[in-house]
Amino acid sequence: MDLNLSEEQRLIVDSAAEFLAERSSSEQVRKVSAVPGGWDTALWQGLAELGWCGIHSPDAQGGLGLGVVELALLQEQLGRRLACVPYFDSVALAASALRQLTGHGAADAALQALCSGEQRFALALPNPTTPQAIAATVQLQADGGWLLQGRWDQVGSAALAQQLLLPAQLSDGSWALFLVSADAPGLSISAKPAVDATRLHGRVAAQQVKLAATQCLTLGDSAASVLAQTRCIATIALAAEQVGVAQQALDLTLAYTLERQQFEKPIASFQGVKHRCAQMLVAVETARSAVYGAACLSDTAPGAASLVRAAAHAISEATEAALYCTREAIQLHGGVGFTWEYDPHLFLRRAQASSQRLGPLSWWREQVAQQLLDTEEAIA
Repeated sequence: MDLNLSEEQRLIVDSAAEFLAERSSSEQVRKVSAVPGGWDTALWQGLAELGWCGIHSPDAQGGLGLGVVELALLQEQLGRRLACVPYFDSVALAASALRQLTGHGAADAALQALCSGEQRFALALPNPTTPQAIAATVQLQADGGWLLQGRWDQVGSAALAQQLLLPAQLSDGSWALFLVSADAPGLSISAKPAVDATRLHGRVAAQQVKLAATQCLTLGDSAASVLAQTRCIATIALAAEQVGVAQQALDLTLAYTLERQQFEKPIASFQGVKHRCAQMLVAVETARSAVYGAACLSDTAPGAASLVRAAAHAISEATEAALYCTREAIQLHGGVGFTWEYDPHLFLRRAQASSQRLGPLSWWREQVAQQLLDTEEAIA
């Protein structure tokens, strides 16, 4: 597998890095995140104008028709700048689900609105380790419509979304996926505090919400498959973001150690500091290779088991790199590393929050372990 970026992909990286360095600077991130419920509307409009909202969506729905690799490249740059926009929730999650449902009228219309940036979306993806966070049921009505009841406790960017993708369980325990307007009668959304102030989360509750038949996008085994594949694609995108967090932590550390003087020398010249920075670099590059490899594989339409293994590898390497590099950044900044005025703590918060977002590393590793055990049992 060739992980070298094409000329077009390098152009995406360079343009994204330049754009976000200007529009999502540290000062801008601090200004936006200091406001409760704040997000960068101007930055979101800029992303939409660049076509990034449709990066991996089909041309027919107004997307750019690219792949998960290009999505990962953008997510990496967004992670480097802690962009205060609902890009991950709208694009990496919601669009990844909707693009599997092309041909369904409501899904196609929703994807077109998403790709243009006209509407923002959120997907209440079930967390595999906390199933009680989703306690939602749906009943088929005599007129062919549905009646939705329940709650979704952890929904990224819920308060910013104009459309919600809500999974709910049928009477037989299987899943169904619904497209629901955020202002639907009986639906309420409340904000939830988070460790990472650059990202917003909310709780969604439905009280006897009436839905039309067309709002059911998929159900049964198809819904379970859509949710499972979406989890893997979004996890690869989240891993790419973690790589961006780790890279920026390294960059901040290098800049500081070159500036900080002891014994009339920059501390970057000290062997102990050099070794620690080198270890950070190894962690970043190892994680980046794992993420790019997983993204390339996902664009080849692999089987479900292969996609799970790739996502598990990517998120494991990237999250460990992000946590390691952000902690080292704080340590190598010395006493000021713990202060509010310096940025390392912002990246540590993002790394910590993202480490649990789509399931902890222990859960992903258990999925791979179970595959290996099943294979050994089949051979035996």
